[in-house]
Amino acid sequence: MTKLLLPTSTAGSLPKPSWIAEPEKLWSEWKLTGDDLLQAKRDALLVSLQEQIHAGIDIVSDGEQTRQHFVTTFIEHLDGVDFNKRETVRIRNRYDASVPSVVGAVSRPKSVFVEDAKFLRSHTDKPIKWALPGPMTMIDTLYDAHYKSREKLAWEFAKILNEEAKELEAAGVDIIQFDEPAFNVFFDEVNDWGVATLERAIEGLKCETAVHICYGYGIKANTDWKQTLGGEWRQYEESFPKLQQSKIDIISLECQNSHVPMDLIELIRGKKVMVGAIDVATNTIETPEQVADTLHKALQFVDADKLYPCTNCGMTPLSRTVARGKLEALSAGAKIVRQELG
Repeated sequence: MTKLLLPTSTAGSLPKPSWIAEPEKLWSEWKLTGDDLLQAKRDALLVSLQEQIHAGIDIVSDGEQTRQHFVTTFIEHLDGVDFNKRETVRIRNRYDASVPSVVGAVSRPKSVFVEDAKFLRSHTDKPIKWALPGPMTMIDTLYDAHYKSREKLAWEFAKILNEEAKELEAAGVDIIQFDEPAFNVFFDEVNDWGVATLERAIEGLKCETAVHICYGYGIKANTDWKQTLGGEWRQYEESFPKLQQSKIDIISLECQNSHVPMDLIELIRGKKVMVGAIDVATNTIETPEQVADTLHKALQFVDADKLYPCTNCGMTPLSRTVARGKLEALSAGAKIVRQELG
């Protein structure tokens, strides 16, 4: 891993080129099929990598260029889930969606992202972060007609995720991140078994591990929900104490333009913290000074050697121009603070 102070990274997805999928849209359909699509995905991954490097991002990722969605693409590769048998469910108590059904025992017949990770590793010497959906967020994106227990299904997914994570580590991934926006909603489950299933997913890993908990992509369902949360967003207060005691190395959270009280970071003192210093719910590009200001505030509650500047969430719904500008601002803002710290 890099020894650089304040290493920057993205939370996850980056916009896809228009030649592979409709831009600025979640679950965008692929424009190609077969071998043409496979090649296009690899090309898009390389474009995403170069844009990160050009913007000065220190810990790079695949930009999720080979997946339609941060949760469902992983699930598509599992046995026991029927994508033709769909039901409408409430996603994170926020919006309704038509989702596939769990119809039998879930299993992973083969690796999902490992070949993509090897491809990315072969094209960069920079540290790599790879995002996987977390167990609780996976179960919240499905209709369970088999286990009929959110907890049982979460434990099964945790085991499957652990298999994938171990292969990603062997492929050269430096940080494996589990996306758990559901942690900001189902507080009792987080404390009863959510963190425990997350620890099962990282069991035996030697690389660094992270959990990303945010308030969602910049889509209407999420921005409308945020309007109901009041002047202070204290959801992290529910999960942070348990995560502080967990074996997870890094906690990734949303800060920029949010109503999250910065002092909540004190609850995870001792952990590395990926502070979201870029708002993904607006097309306005932050100035480096705005990024630096967010990092200054965070440094009151996390040691500099444990602070990782990041984006609030994925940036798939943004244009490539806006996303590129935001990444450059993130890098420049981190550089300001890095120089101040000497």
